[in-house]
Amino acid sequence: MNYVISDICGNYQKFKELMDNVLISDSDTLYILGNTVDFGDEPMELIEDISMRANVYAVAGERDYLAARMLYGFDKMLKGGTTPDADYIAEMNAWVAEGGQTTLDGFRALDADAREGVLDYLSEMTLYEEANVKGKNYILMSRGIANYDPDTDLEDYEPEDFFAEDATAPEIEGAIVVVGGEPTKSGKIEREGNIIRINCAGKLACLCLENGKEFYV
Repeated sequence: MNYVISDICGNYQKFKELMDNVLISDSDTLYILGNTVDFGDEPMELIEDISMRANVYAVAGERDYLAARMLYGFDKMLKGGTTPDADYIAEMNAWVAEGGQTTLDGFRALDADAREGVLDYLSEMTLYEEANVKGKNYILMSRGIANYDPDTDLEDYEPEDFFAEDATAPEIEGAIVVVGGEPTKSGKIEREGNIIRINCAGKLACLCLENGKEFYV
């Protein structure tokens, strides 16, 4: 079975509860559609867990992309003892104040090898994933794409196109697009045409692509 979740936002306990409820096995595939870190109490514990699972594929969200840049600069500062420039300090302070504090604190508590592992994992997250399930083609992404052009291949877009504030779920011919990003108004998984939105605000939602079954924690 293929399952999709999004926007865990560092809430490792909810993730574990969902895994227990859905009973996702090693033979299943789980896609995480962005915003794995920040806000929640245990982003590093979450990263450590999912990075050890061969059947979990993480798509980068804007929080992951930002955290990777901020943590890379912080790690470079720790290793070299250098003073960061004013722009980096301002961006770091804004990130910490707007949800990044727990990610920074967790990262700082790791040893050098573990920090390197986290940076590698965040930097290797894809911008989107594709899955073919029961003859249907799914495009899985965190938020969408800004200024989507059907004549432009997905691989030709820049990361900033996926993380821009005006990025929206695109209508892609021959595909069902699944996104997280903007929370649904109903607080449940919503379907509109060939677009499925799975960020359910305070609830962690999971969708099985084979049968459409929904799970909530």
